[in-house]
Amino acid sequence: MSALSMAEKNKKYLRLLAEKYPTERSVTREIINLNAILNLPKGTEHFMSDLHGEYEAFCHILNNCSGVIREKVERLYGDSLSHEEIKQICTLIYYPAEKLRLLRQEGVTDAQWYRVTLGRMLEIARMLSSKYTRSKVRKAMPKDYAYIIDELLHAQKDEDDNQVRYHESILDTIISIDADDFVISLAGLIKRLAVDRLHIVGDIFDRGDSPDKILDLLLGHHSLDIEWGNHDILWMGAACGSEVCVAAAVRNCLHYDCVRTLESGYGISLRRLALFAEKLYPDRPPMKAALAAITVIMFKLEGELILRNPDFGMENRLMLDKLDLESGTVELEGKTCPLNERSFPTLDPAAPYALTEGEREVVDDLCAAFSESRKLRKHIEFLYNKGGMYRVYNGNLLYHGCVPLDGNGDFLSISLFGKKYSGKALFDMADEKARSAYFSKRKSREELDFMWYLRCGDDSPLNGRRTKAFERAYTDDRSVWYEEKNPYYRYYYDEAVCRRILSEFGLDSEYSHIINGHTPVRTVKGELPVRAGGRLLVIDGGFCKSYHAATGIAGYTLIYNSHGLRLKAHRPFKSVGEALRENRDIHSGSEIVETERRRVMVYATDDGDALQNEIADLCMLLELYRKGGLTPEVEKE
Repeated sequence: MSALSMAEKNKKYLRLLAEKYPTERSVTREIINLNAILNLPKGTEHFMSDLHGEYEAFCHILNNCSGVIREKVERLYGDSLSHEEIKQICTLIYYPAEKLRLLRQEGVTDAQWYRVTLGRMLEIARMLSSKYTRSKVRKAMPKDYAYIIDELLHAQKDEDDNQVRYHESILDTIISIDADDFVISLAGLIKRLAVDRLHIVGDIFDRGDSPDKILDLLLGHHSLDIEWGNHDILWMGAACGSEVCVAAAVRNCLHYDCVRTLESGYGISLRRLALFAEKLYPDRPPMKAALAAITVIMFKLEGELILRNPDFGMENRLMLDKLDLESGTVELEGKTCPLNERSFPTLDPAAPYALTEGEREVVDDLCAAFSESRKLRKHIEFLYNKGGMYRVYNGNLLYHGCVPLDGNGDFLSISLFGKKYSGKALFDMADEKARSAYFSKRKSREELDFMWYLRCGDDSPLNGRRTKAFERAYTDDRSVWYEEKNPYYRYYYDEAVCRRILSEFGLDSEYSHIINGHTPVRTVKGELPVRAGGRLLVIDGGFCKSYHAATGIAGYTLIYNSHGLRLKAHRPFKSVGEALRENRDIHSGSEIVETERRRVMVYATDDGDALQNEIADLCMLLELYRKGGLTPEVEKE
């Protein structure tokens, strides 16, 4: 088909395009501009996973871009500044307002200090802006200072030094009026230019006490996506109205001593639960009593759910009916295990999964509190807007948990909702059901139940293991604690299997990668994050403090820039206060996973594909103008 006939076929669309580009010159200018963008280096992508409410550690790694900013500063000033000076300027970029406050107290911030510091920060921003168009950099600038920063970034020495004196005058005026605000704005620009796209590969919630603060920070991020994790889907299910998800979310907060998340973070009161529990367990501290009460409620609700959903195949998780309260034991995997909890005042052996009237009132109260929390609703809708079960981006496949496999390493076929699903189709169905559970006006019980299954089902793509919450809660016999994993976690070392997974999601198995979270890399036991011949990378962030002893580090993040992929191994982060006082950074070791043979330019990315499609449309419009199919506006002189 010729360009002209093709243009005629798309004339309706091209008429709309012509409203934006009404003249030949405007079309030509945009074609030239887009072609130029295609030949710039691709932007830096930053991958993080398993944040688990650890706000300070997350905030620091987000601020230092997994060490990217420090590397740029060292490249610029490694030969001219001392180690301490480099540390101080990095800390200033990471925490500008807080660091300025300390420096003012120390009497450091005189006019000369501002002049030197602003000059250095402008050099760093200039270096980072070199891979973007001037237009994109300008859009990234804070509006109040966009014109001034644009001028300063593009200062050029002329024969009579007029430009130099002009820019020195701008800096002198800034210093005399409000230098701190300008430093803060410039630091924000540097961090924004350092990373073009942020990927959060699941699990923002649970264990740490500040997932709400993390989400508040992410709400303002310029470009990101989120792949849901099993802990995220739990809170999403609670926001949808799933009683069992509400109970499990509350139990997690009590178990991990994160009540702040509920009460301060989301305004969800535990008063009714605490009063109810206090009557049941009068000899225990209030929060310990509340934990005991909500744990029984959760297992009762799970039992009801399992019984009404035989497709989930989780009858082996029905445990309350196997308790022998007289002997204080429970039968687990053919073994009689002593219980570490002997008090079950609300348990009726004749109907072990039925809630008492008091328990029903507690559940109704908690569900109402979750539903009425505006902040939680705002955060959950953000997760739906920016998130999904998986993402294909720039040749990489991102998901949190696993692609369920059978014992032979083939895609496991799972029967749900009257159909069989496997591979990509399972992920797509799960994504659709999760969205319907929240946004549908008429709530479906089966979809709400499915949210719980996604959180902890044996073959859920967000979990992929047989969870032993009951065993861990009620017996100290660790021999029954082992959580058997889906065969995926054996086969994700197998290159052929990982290539098959990549092909299933429409990716080139020769060059693409799977970016996987969910399972901490136990470095102390010799585990490595690079698997299957480099086809799969595990980047569980290891932010959670409780993992540090088992992993030996504070997890991994990933950087993908125009030169290739680099894993960053992080040491534990102590505190923002220490970072400010001592200019202490997170020590991050770098491991090059893959170096590109040729530098990756925009034309080889997903954005590049979109730009090339746009160029093709503009070329059709230009051809239509030149052939008389559409009449362009007359150019203004």
